[in-house]
Amino acid sequence: MEQHLLKQSPRIEVVDALRGFAVMAIILVHNLEHFIFPVYPTHTPGWLDALDQGVFNVVFTLFAGKAYAIFALLFGFTFYVQSNNRENQNKDFGYRFLWRLVLLAGFATVNAAFFPAGDVLLLFVVVGLVLFFTRHWSDKAVFIAAVIFLLQPVEWFHYIAHLLNPSHQLPDLNVSQMYAEVAEYTKSGNFGAFILGNITLGQKASLLWAVNAGRFFQTAGLFLLGFYLGRKQLFVYSEAHSRLWVRILVFSAIAFAPLYSLKELVMASDAIVQQTAGTAFDMWQKLAFTLVLVASFVILYQSKAFSNMVGDLRFYGKMSLTNYITQSVVGSVIYFPFGLYLAPYCGYTLSLCIGWMVFLLQVAFCKWWLGKHKQGPLEYIWHKWTWIGTKK
Repeated sequence: MEQHLLKQSPRIEVVDALRGFAVMAIILVHNLEHFIFPVYPTHTPGWLDALDQGVFNVVFTLFAGKAYAIFALLFGFTFYVQSNNRENQNKDFGYRFLWRLVLLAGFATVNAAFFPAGDVLLLFVVVGLVLFFTRHWSDKAVFIAAVIFLLQPVEWFHYIAHLLNPSHQLPDLNVSQMYAEVAEYTKSGNFGAFILGNITLGQKASLLWAVNAGRFFQTAGLFLLGFYLGRKQLFVYSEAHSRLWVRILVFSAIAFAPLYSLKELVMASDAIVQQTAGTAFDMWQKLAFTLVLVASFVILYQSKAFSNMVGDLRFYGKMSLTNYITQSVVGSVIYFPFGLYLAPYCGYTLSLCIGWMVFLLQVAFCKWWLGKHKQGPLEYIWHKWTWIGTKK
């Protein structure tokens, strides 16, 4: 039955909508962060300050560290779809995927040029190699590897090493100093220095920050988990899959509270415990909340009322690469000194409103564009160049 459903719906709507939801959440978080440019009003009325703090807490609690995780999960799922299509033709997608990652590195450079020290696409390029090496593994092996990565083994290694030898320290990656340099050239307003610094020092800072934050291993685990979900066709509707998503929702919701509490407890310890066990628990509580969001979305999408309400997210998700990169360009023009330089005048509430307006404009553009084309402009380029020199 599941195979029949997949053939009947070669493009799974809920995945497009869920990807659209993730990119929407990313743009809201990025606007609150002023695209990693932490300049805000210095004097605000008390009522607005309280409102800003509430907006920050709600948006970051719901989406920070979770929107990117959904994006990563669906990256692994998309790899499954493309790989499976090639396998059905008795062809190996692996080496074509490596070329696709090279192209993604190009898009990552374009995005990073306007997003100082904050691009995630280059992280996807580097970590995406795990999908190449595991593409022929069994379902069980892929799932076990995903779990191992998500357990954050490097953090636990350093934690245990510190217990055995209190003088053991984490390697100093100098991320804070790099971010300080990024902030300096961003404030200068020199457009050339901004672009050059972002695609060199900014990208380096972003990758090394991901190492410190536990995102390297979490991203690898999420890629493999998305790959596994694709193999099991869990985004294809069936009653059995629906029951499984309910169980995932319940288990993740129950796990979130103790994991969050443990994270808060560990973060009250000394610095190296925060950086090791604290990072692991932080990744786990965010993963639990991410699964709550994903499972809730998939379950609710089975309702016609909900799917109609969020239907425009399908268009937004189909053009996720275009939307992700253009939001960085627009955001830099809005907030940075070489552009309108509105950062010093935008608190969290106003920044959220700006992000929401940009999102709505992007949705309108997506609906118009997809009414005339099958793919978004950057999606078309990525697809066209992926298959250059070969017949699909």
